[in-house]
Amino acid sequence: MNHTFHIPVLGLGYSIDTPLKVARYGISSVVSIVDDELTERMRKYHEEQTGGTFTLIAKKETDSRARRITAYLDLLDVQVKQQFQALQAQSFETGTELDYYFELLPERSVWKQKYEEMKSLSDSPQKKELQAELRQSMVPGAIDVNIMSKVDKVNYNANHESQGDDYTDALAAMRGFSNSTLNSSVIISAGLNPRLYAYMEKCSAFYPDATGTFQKKIILKVSDFRSALIQAKMLAKKGLWVAEFRVESGLNCGGHAFATDGFLLGPILEEFKQKRKELAEELYQMYSNALKSKEMAETAIPEQRITAQGGIGTAEEHEFLLNYYELDAAGWGSPFLLVPEATNVDDETLNHLATAAADDYYLSNSSPLGVLFNNFKKSTAEEQRLQRIEKGRPGSPCTKKFLCTNTEFTAEPICTASREYQNLKIKQLKEQTLSEDNYQRQFESITEKVCLCEGLCASTYLKVGILKARENKAVSICPGPNLAFFQGKYSLKEMINHIYGRENLLADVIRPNLFINELNLYVDYLKKDIANQLEEITAKKDKYFNKFKMQLLDGITYYRALIPELKFQDSSSVQEMLKQLLLAEKSLS
Repeated sequence: MNHTFHIPVLGLGYSIDTPLKVARYGISSVVSIVDDELTERMRKYHEEQTGGTFTLIAKKETDSRARRITAYLDLLDVQVKQQFQALQAQSFETGTELDYYFELLPERSVWKQKYEEMKSLSDSPQKKELQAELRQSMVPGAIDVNIMSKVDKVNYNANHESQGDDYTDALAAMRGFSNSTLNSSVIISAGLNPRLYAYMEKCSAFYPDATGTFQKKIILKVSDFRSALIQAKMLAKKGLWVAEFRVESGLNCGGHAFATDGFLLGPILEEFKQKRKELAEELYQMYSNALKSKEMAETAIPEQRITAQGGIGTAEEHEFLLNYYELDAAGWGSPFLLVPEATNVDDETLNHLATAAADDYYLSNSSPLGVLFNNFKKSTAEEQRLQRIEKGRPGSPCTKKFLCTNTEFTAEPICTASREYQNLKIKQLKEQTLSEDNYQRQFESITEKVCLCEGLCASTYLKVGILKARENKAVSICPGPNLAFFQGKYSLKEMINHIYGRENLLADVIRPNLFINELNLYVDYLKKDIANQLEEITAKKDKYFNKFKMQLLDGITYYRALIPELKFQDSSSVQEMLKQLLLAEKSLS
């Protein structure tokens, strides 16, 4: 990478074709491959936009999910390569995309410095040599993909018989990526799936060739060191190397949020920093033994990157994470939702995001997966959900069925956001003898679930103009709470300049430090969790709450000691952070 940031996956559709918008400039991004209907429709759209020929892979065809994903990823690979080659062939003149490529690079980049040197030279053999060297240095951004390991429903044939483990959603998606022409990485998120890991062991693309080069790499998105070690060991014992640990803040992120037991980002990154070499060596022993058992050539310890993401908002925070924790890069996700050049946000949603207040962003139980989900009050999906309840028809029609996991009422799993499930559950609720308050609380818990399969794609269909007649146009969006500090719409160059400190998009905004913002989110989460369970608190829960609290207090102690390293520009910033730490400590006590 020539850049020190990447764009993480943003919902299902928001970054589905982000590589076609930014990869030619050397910027890496992540595409979700959860929804093969979305990939198929976007393949058709982009084939038609470029004059290509589109041949439908019908849903009923054999192994259609894997084949659709492969076809879409191959299209991205071909088109990005074509874009990059065309850019690389341009002349070094102001206003060209070639010039733009180098303008976007960070000042710390040796190639940015050589570019500036080249521009200062008059026409000469030396200038032409430098231009040739600069062209040689160029690399397109990676087209990485994301698989949520727990989104792995079993698929059935027309006779309602299981198609088998190899055709579950996660395994079929992994096969789709493995069979593609991409030379990139799969980011595995949302926890451990032994069935998926066992399948990956069969995929030859994840093993090194004779020179130690990988065609496909593995990235684990993790929330703490312990979970990273457990998952990486499972993979290493199968001869699979984790090329990167992508550490994400538990609560200060977009999409699904996994509240760690009070572990904060700073202490987590500190553990990775201190144990990085030890981690690589321990994993390599297992990995090399597994390769020997498979009679594969042993190689030197492969590269293993550490990156972080979730809630980063300023160039100072970006640089601090890279330098102090010795990270290889950092992820900037939600702010790019305000960059139409990079992501797919329809006009109505974009206008709402650009003018939203802090309390428009909230942590919800809206996800059918039963995992906390960052939600947006002004989304049209939230508006539609409330309207359906008011009309006495809660829940959504379930067409895609990616999140069907509940078998409480049916033999085959159904989705908890579906109209079918919510009607059955509310009927059961009415048969119980409950107080009015208790009934209302449980009713709201049932009807809070919202369809994400449709909602997280609708914005993309609206933006590119391929929404079908009578198709639901209600938009779900899941930005992280950090987006509340960004007001407005930005160009790609403005956002990248902000990341690298050439512009300040938050110059007039009062915003807590990254670590303080996350700490406050955790304190609020703990207080709400305790309040929700006061009536039936158990010894086990009491122990959990105390452990959570002690981890937060340890984090506060860590941050107090870290303040000198933060190198604040003025003493008032130091005093403000100390004050915020003290307030959090008092709140916990």
